Amino acid sequence: MYPAGFGMSDWVALIVSFAVCMAAASVGGLLTTRAINEWYGGLRKPSWNPPDWAFAPIWTVLYILMAVSAWLVWEQGGLSLQAIPLSIFAAQLILDVAWSGIFFYKRMILGGLIEVLVFWTTILATVIAFWGASILAAALLIPYLVWVSIASYLNYTIWKLNRVG
Repeated sequence: MYPAGFGMSDWVALIVSFAVCMAAASVGGLLTTRAINEWYGGLRKPSWNPPDWAFAPIWTVLYILMAVSAWLVWEQGGLSLQAIPLSIFAAQLILDVAWSGIFFYKRMILGGLIEVLVFWTTILATVIAFWGASILAAALLIPYLVWVSIASYLNYTIWKLNRVG
């Protein structure tokens, strides 16, 4: 019924991993959507700013990679053996949503910049923690780390371009 070595608990873990990551994506999206038209569009941005249409597909792929990555770590002994790496993963996921809330919902560019630096550090900590459980899980988070690096620099540049006084 299932692929060799892949049982019902594996499917449940995979579904839970996807559900958690997609829930975070949905909350982040809700915090962001209104501000895109009402506020973000009016900010001065650098010439290298990605087009607005690119963000949703990029983030979708990143959340899928995060879900698979977390699932791969979970598969290496569950929460009892992977509590620390999965807790760090949960922390970075919370910080991911928090950045959307601070930058877009609260429209705090400097606050977003400060938060995204902590967020980036937590993603790096997740990559390092996942490495011990699954090199593939860690590798799947590298595009996420790269994208948040770009987003961090974009946040910084937008802050510089839109400072008053």
